Amino acid sequence: MSDAYAGQDRGSTSDYDRYLRGMDASMRQKVALTAAHLLAEGRVADMGMGSGAGSHALAALYPELEVVGVDVDPKMVERASATHRLPNLRFIEGDIATACFPDGSVEAILDSSVLHHVTSYGGYDRDAARRALAVQARALAEDGVLIVRDFVDPGPGEVWLDLPDDDGDPDDDHPARATSAGLFRRFAREFRFLQPAETRGFDFEELGAPRDGWRRFRCARTIATEFVLRKDYRRSWDVEVKEEYTYASQHEMEDWCASLGLRVLASTPIRNPWIVSHRFEGRFVMSTLDGTPLDWPATNYVVVGQRVAAGHGVRIECAERVEPHGYLTRACYRRDDGQRFDLVRRPGLAVDVVPWFEQDGRVQVMARRSYPRPVLALSPRGAVDGARAPTYVSEPLVAVRHDAPLGQAVEELFEVFDDLDAADIQRFETGGRYFPSPGGLQEEVRSVLVEVPPRAVHHPLPRASGFSTSGVLRSIDAQQLLRAAQVGGLPDARLELNTYDLLLRRGQGPGDWIGETVEADALVAPPGVPTDVEPLQARPPRRRFVRDHEGDAGFLRLSAARFVERDAEGHAVAEEVREWVEPGPLGLATIATALLARDGDEVFLGLDDDDLPAAQCFDGHSHLLVTPAWRLPREVSGQRAVDAFVHERLRDQYGLEVIDRWALGGRYHPSAGVTPEVVHPFAIAVRPTGKGAPLHCLHWVPLRELVERRNALRDGHLRVVALRAAHALGLL
Repeated sequence: MSDAYAGQDRGSTSDYDRYLRGMDASMRQKVALTAAHLLAEGRVADMGMGSGAGSHALAALYPELEVVGVDVDPKMVERASATHRLPNLRFIEGDIATACFPDGSVEAILDSSVLHHVTSYGGYDRDAARRALAVQARALAEDGVLIVRDFVDPGPGEVWLDLPDDDGDPDDDHPARATSAGLFRRFAREFRFLQPAETRGFDFEELGAPRDGWRRFRCARTIATEFVLRKDYRRSWDVEVKEEYTYASQHEMEDWCASLGLRVLASTPIRNPWIVSHRFEGRFVMSTLDGTPLDWPATNYVVVGQRVAAGHGVRIECAERVEPHGYLTRACYRRDDGQRFDLVRRPGLAVDVVPWFEQDGRVQVMARRSYPRPVLALSPRGAVDGARAPTYVSEPLVAVRHDAPLGQAVEELFEVFDDLDAADIQRFETGGRYFPSPGGLQEEVRSVLVEVPPRAVHHPLPRASGFSTSGVLRSIDAQQLLRAAQVGGLPDARLELNTYDLLLRRGQGPGDWIGETVEADALVAPPGVPTDVEPLQARPPRRRFVRDHEGDAGFLRLSAARFVERDAEGHAVAEEVREWVEPGPLGLATIATALLARDGDEVFLGLDDDDLPAAQCFDGHSHLLVTPAWRLPREVSGQRAVDAFVHERLRDQYGLEVIDRWALGGRYHPSAGVTPEVVHPFAIAVRPTGKGAPLHCLHWVPLRELVERRNALRDGHLRVVALRAAHALGLL
């Protein structure tokens, strides 16, 4: 750290965490979503920074950043400059829709809830937001990122919107006193208030009372979303009614980014849990015209675009299906009860290599960023959360072992990169071994943690992927990497698991959890007798499978396609054929659960003792401790449907009912090179239904013990949910 920044160094990890805890949840999310995509160095522009608190937080947490807050209001700039003072922080007056910085001079730009102001105060012209993004994109340096956090247009169609008509004065439409139904009627007259009076508002139909004290309205889904997002801003109604929140759909934002030469790294709707529980639940119902309740609307969304060089790809598309050429192979195994299982493998043994170093008391890891993973283009968008899977991801470096010993394979990998040298290796530790998706992949992930001298790294990798890029080698703050996983900014689970392992081996905490809060007070006593993990792992070995050379379970199918990479103008810059595996009868989304219970200060996780052929292929025995997880049927879509599916499975298989459930960080892809499968992890508080004996009994194991023995956990989903749950509950 330079001398100029020494005075603002926040010191130890706990100091950083304490500072983060001092922010409200919205500000912490804003900072985390921004920093998740930063190198923690260079210039960052916080556009429309308002009070300047978010700009100050970024500058304080990341002293190597030069943070510039920008606002069109000179009084806000003056006030922020007087209130927030740091050596690496300044505030300037500027219109975010015009050039505020020279071209190519900024490493990151944050637009947090400001682009809808550009359209609202520009005649409600949706293209005004695109023009503003075009100006900002030109200011980005190559590989710089543009981060948009704002509202989302849910798309076309009509809905029923049910609102209370007894939560205020039904004869008064003043925003402070009106019922929710009365406020909606007023909103129907005032929407787009800055237009001439005769063109304001929207059409709707009032359909009567769905139940006592409520009214039902038929309107456009976009209008319903506009209303429920602002209905609680009654004190500032005169300002809020001038704005149109839903200025662009998620698809439009992604297309805008691509046309501006920005590669989409993340596109994720966000549902603020506090808003959902305090402003949505019990306060309105939105449903389709056939009466099917809809999921809660996104409270905002995040789209991250990375600037790429001219002629490089910004998106990868599946062009046409072709016949598989034999890269992946499928085998069938028959269990001793006659049930058949498909298992798919790819050739070779890949080892995750994680170079790391410690600088100024903080662990940094090196990874490759923006590596092309075309099969993720097939991942479902709307199965659970509406997020778009990126086709360029951050992941560990990979050494492919053939006949070379492990240490030699890592040394040979180092020699490929300009920023790494085998002579720099200071410490070499073997990491974890686990099955990323043991239900269908005959794949074992191994990893090594390699200490190297400190250095700042941001360097293109040699082209080896067949596409326009093979990614960029970069150093990333380890704690910030974990924060990215908690908010959907890190789709590769392997890098996350290696980082947890590295920090715990070093005796360093992972930092504060910033995902959805898991309420320990909601947990009840374990439904079964608690046990230690050691006797479970010492149980008698089982071998329940034999190879069925003539059989076919009909569950997994091998597919292949030609994938085309396109640049900002839509021109094809590369194309490659890739194979993947997918379940024939089911969808591509998986739900992985951390079933939680508590007795006093001890938190327990429910484990199932399963038998899977992947375990027998690698370990010689079939038994495997797993966390309950299920592939979703194709027809199950949306959080309400997913909740109903999980409730049914827990009741029927384990005799459990759900007390509460929380998103356990962001979605992840267990094996992005082989399958478009996407996993959604949830923490669930459970208790017995008391209705009959369950089909399967769970083993309730102390969560702390699972963390301590994490490298003995062979189920990849179990490793992810155990570490995330322990992190969320403050047990790390």
